[in-house]
Amino acid sequence: MKVLGIDPGTAALGYGIVERSGGRLREVDHGCLTTSPDDALPERLLAIHAMVDELISLHEPDVVGVERLFFSRNVQTALAVGQARGVVLLAAAQHGLPVREATPSEVKSAIAGYGAADKEQVGRMVQLVLGMSERPRPDDAADALAIATWVANTDHVVASGAAVLDRAAIPPIRRGETGYERAVREALAAERAERADRADKRTAS
Repeated sequence: MKVLGIDPGTAALGYGIVERSGGRLREVDHGCLTTSPDDALPERLLAIHAMVDELISLHEPDVVGVERLFFSRNVQTALAVGQARGVVLLAAAQHGLPVREATPSEVKSAIAGYGAADKEQVGRMVQLVLGMSERPRPDDAADALAIATWVANTDHVVASGAAVLDRAAIPPIRRGETGYERAVREALAAERAERADRADKRTAS
């Protein structure tokens, strides 16, 4: 199973491709598209569509994961995210791909065990879960990889062909620890052990 994760935005759009095979996850590709503020909005949206279309054609993902639009006090940011999301959903529909959506807090809870985790924590956990040699950068790309990882390891199945806009349409999650949940638990335990070790060394010195 191959997943294209998208962290939408008109100024910067992060992408990350994750592949699950034999119960293991690996990072395939990640990066960030930035558009010029000097370009008109239609041109920026066209650039986003072209890149997403190219990524889908190149990597042939089975599903697209994208950040769900959430309430924001910053109306400008919410509009930018919504416009970029629309272009991503269009590209996915043109390729006949199902779309999975999650709020940032849902992804952070699944990846870092904490819905208000900061970007450094999310990037670090993505690195650990995907077994990457270094933390993915920029942050937009790390967020996209986190979304892709969430999709690749979510137990519930969404009917293909449409984005989920109504959470009531999602079947209940099957309980029981998955391989991914075990990997997250072990990564969090290793992170805590590393912090405790650093604290002990500071105390000893």
